[in-house]
Amino acid sequence: MPLLGGIRPPIAVLCVLILALAALTAKVLGPSKDAVAPKAVLTSQKHFAEDGAIAMRASVDERVADLDRTAKALSAGEPVKPERILSDLGRTYQKWTGTTVLDVESGEVLAARGETIPLAWLDKDVLTGKGALTPRMVRLETGDVRLMIMAVLDWKDRPQQLLLASSSLSVPAINLGQFRTMAVVAKDGEVLATAGFERAEALNSDQERKELAFLQKQMSQLSDQAAVRAEQHPVRAKEPGSGGYPGVSGTLVGKEYNGRVALAGYASLASANPEEKKSVAAGLGLTVVSLLPVVQEETGESDRELYGLVAAGVLVALGLLAAAVLWTTVQRPLLRLFLESRRIARGDRTRPVTVPRWGEAARIGAALERLRQQLDTEADDATPGGSAGADAAPRRKKIRIGSRGPLALTLALLLVWCVPVGLLLNRTDGSVSVPMTMVNDQRDRTDLIADRVRRALNEAQADLVSTSHLIGADDASATGRTLQKALDKHTRYRALYVVDADGKVISKAGADPADWSTDKDEPLVRVSGKGGKEPVVQAAAPVQERKGATLVGEIRVEFLNSLLARPGLGEVRVVDDEGLTIAGSDGFLAFEKLPRSSLTDIVRAAGVRVGADPVETGLLLRDGSKVTVAAAAPFSGGGITADIGWTVVSWQNAERFQIAPYEREDRSVLAGMLGLAAIIFSLGWIYLVVVRPLRALATSAEKLADGDLKTVLYPRYADEVGAVVRSLELLRQQAQAHRHNQARRTAEVQPGVGGR
Repeated sequence: MPLLGGIRPPIAVLCVLILALAALTAKVLGPSKDAVAPKAVLTSQKHFAEDGAIAMRASVDERVADLDRTAKALSAGEPVKPERILSDLGRTYQKWTGTTVLDVESGEVLAARGETIPLAWLDKDVLTGKGALTPRMVRLETGDVRLMIMAVLDWKDRPQQLLLASSSLSVPAINLGQFRTMAVVAKDGEVLATAGFERAEALNSDQERKELAFLQKQMSQLSDQAAVRAEQHPVRAKEPGSGGYPGVSGTLVGKEYNGRVALAGYASLASANPEEKKSVAAGLGLTVVSLLPVVQEETGESDRELYGLVAAGVLVALGLLAAAVLWTTVQRPLLRLFLESRRIARGDRTRPVTVPRWGEAARIGAALERLRQQLDTEADDATPGGSAGADAAPRRKKIRIGSRGPLALTLALLLVWCVPVGLLLNRTDGSVSVPMTMVNDQRDRTDLIADRVRRALNEAQADLVSTSHLIGADDASATGRTLQKALDKHTRYRALYVVDADGKVISKAGADPADWSTDKDEPLVRVSGKGGKEPVVQAAAPVQERKGATLVGEIRVEFLNSLLARPGLGEVRVVDDEGLTIAGSDGFLAFEKLPRSSLTDIVRAAGVRVGADPVETGLLLRDGSKVTVAAAAPFSGGGITADIGWTVVSWQNAERFQIAPYEREDRSVLAGMLGLAAIIFSLGWIYLVVVRPLRALATSAEKLADGDLKTVLYPRYADEVGAVVRSLELLRQQAQAHRHNQARRTAEVQPGVGGR
């Protein structure tokens, strides 16, 4: 008998699967070691570091692009004095600590502003070769590190000039929260800049100073580890198919001090997308590390963990009972039927067939007994032409209960475990305790997104200011070419156009322009298009060469949407001062209200000024069994968009958090689904391989016992059912041979019956 066929393998597999599922249930739902912090808190620190890395990468790339754009714009026009170049540069962009213009051939400094830029690092390799004009990090005499950005000013018939700008590698100006600190780390693990410690230095007690020293030491140690891990390949550093941040990111766990554990997230600067052009900032080898001391929380739900052990024990008991039912009602009768059919087929017909009590096995056993009696009677019948005795034994009454009954009983027994475990065990409600760290991180990350969008809009308006200087007084064709070039370089715009004092379009590039209001009270960055299918975000800059003219750029909503999409933050939207949607990370309708009134209330609360600026808000909302973490951060800080009244609001269901109650609920559902899968697999196997062929065999056996000797029985499987089929086929052939012999004897006797 093949080891992989018949009734025994699926029953054995069912037992193995049940034991494995019971062990898994006891492991994932039973008592476990206390974690340092919930996985959700660790993941949140990683996301915070990723957000910081994205903000820093965008800041560095934008500085490089701005300087290069300015140099190309100046080189395309008439020569400008070095002092005028630096003056205009300082008025347009307030982002460099120092700027210098020097003669490339002689190395003479022609003009300088702000912080003194050292020039000892400038050599031939910096200005020529494959890595020419690549930004470099230079250490000043004070020990501070600066990022040096270079661009060439090239006018016809004039010596080339080098425009230098130094920029600090400081942590992006984002809200770090009350206890978080952030650092920018070089390849060798050196901490180049930090933010957050300076607030703590105002503490007075010795205990607080000791904790500050501990955190500074932890930042140094964890930064070394982050720098080493950041050297990994981004693809090999994460789980296959995980996606997410394109660079290397992760979490680190530090030491404990005074009941708080230092948790850190790190992220290397990387391109926004592997398919996009290479990021200048990504090539600097920098890593952002975010450190947060977290109080170790105890779940206090040890009684729930015992449910896992109880569930595992109940599963084992029900599994053994189900296996016993299958063994008693299916396997043992089938094996006995196999032995009886083989005995009769070999010619041992002296002993009656032991007929099972019910089911298809009983039908087949009754048919075997009738065949045995028929063959035995035919063997003893010596009278030619006599009766074969086919009807000597009365036909047993059909038994309607088939082998599907034990399968249904087994299914019911196992569903008794799967359904309660999957649907009732460890269920959560609105009283789930969510770590306050998650609420704070939601608030701080929302403020970071608001700062990111605000800076992007400020940069868009600054680009328009720079482009407006290139627009002449009267040449419309030259203006159109200038607008088209600017549109090709900046994917953030869908249209660029110049309007006169009455709002009439003079020149345009890109999509059809929207109406522009000439009201002086309107801000330079505004939104229009209410009642349309898409909000129209407009930024503007006056054209100096044309009195009353304004350069307007329409910013693509898709560009703003791309700034909002961040993992671990849920749904994010930008709303105006009336709470109407302007942009969103997911789908939205133009100028629609927020989906919940509580979110509108949060936006209003965030807009209330505390001191000089409005303050971001984060809350935990409980609505029945749903728990939602929401936050709102209004635009604040510097730039032209600081006072336009827009707010970034985010919210997400707490069920997405990897905290103990939700993890236990997910594991319980998974255990129930795995149990259901084991049931379907094993019982489906038994039904397809045993029960269905057995039902067909019962019908064929009864037809054979009723005298159908013409239908040949073909065994389809090399198992118990196939063996019974082969035995019945032998019996059919024996009965057919007896009938042929009887017919031949009858034919031989009949010629002598009438005499001569």
